[in-house]
Amino acid sequence: MTHGWPGSVFEELKVIGPLTDPVANGGRAEDSFDLVLPSMPGYGFSGKPVNTQWTPDHIARAWEELMRRLGYQHYVAQGGDWGSVIADKMAAQKPPGLLGIHVNMPATVPPAIAKSLQAGSPPPAGLSAKERAAYKSLDNLYTRGGGYAAMMVTRPQTIGYALADSPVGQAAWMYDKFADWTYSGGDPERSLTKDEMLDDITLYWLTNTSTSAAQLYWENNANNFNAVDISIPAAVTVFPGEIYQAPRSWTERSYHNLIYFNEVNKGGHFAAWEQPQIFAEELRTAFKTLR
Repeated sequence: MTHGWPGSVFEELKVIGPLTDPVANGGRAEDSFDLVLPSMPGYGFSGKPVNTQWTPDHIARAWEELMRRLGYQHYVAQGGDWGSVIADKMAAQKPPGLLGIHVNMPATVPPAIAKSLQAGSPPPAGLSAKERAAYKSLDNLYTRGGGYAAMMVTRPQTIGYALADSPVGQAAWMYDKFADWTYSGGDPERSLTKDEMLDDITLYWLTNTSTSAAQLYWENNANNFNAVDISIPAAVTVFPGEIYQAPRSWTERSYHNLIYFNEVNKGGHFAAWEQPQIFAEELRTAFKTLR
């Protein structure tokens, strides 16, 4: 499982119990998983990249090597936010042991739709209600909610100096996304406790990793919502508070062997953190046919 930004491995701690000990958490013994929860380069307690080669492709290959060294001959990959990008890259690389992936921020936007969004055009005619809603959500991100990414994609070192200098600035930089991306109506304490958010903020502060984490945006100056071309088994869960709710019609065009697709009624961008029980149930169901 791979985390994202402004998250960390702390996002995933709540699902360790439900996924590794399903009997104690409403599941069956045969539903259990071994979990490998790496911290991405530049994040938290991981080493900070000293060169410019730690792209999502590179991280995906590193994860494959990690699983090989740990002795796993077969495994699945899961991710949200950057974790979704890494899982997609692993799926595209098709390492021999990878049976399938599950993502909760799928990359599904068709080329024509992406072009229309880039041009700032209104939703094209002929979209379904769910496609139109997805278009509007993405348009809102690109026109009103993407300033953080524009800064980190173009000037990560500049914003890094400021964040490394001010704990209040660091907290505000991250809390803005907790408020915007949780399924909370703008009040993130409806989804996460103050202590949970402060734990994550403090991890970035104490390890001084805001700049090194931002490097991943600079390395990957690409749109991570645009359609991918994945042929291995893939599963998708759509959470109502995600940045956009991927329509099944778009998802099927990107993930050609879609073994599972579900829309749940709670949770946002930080799905495992916000709704660990729902998240765990989704993974058990999604990967059942690959066991």
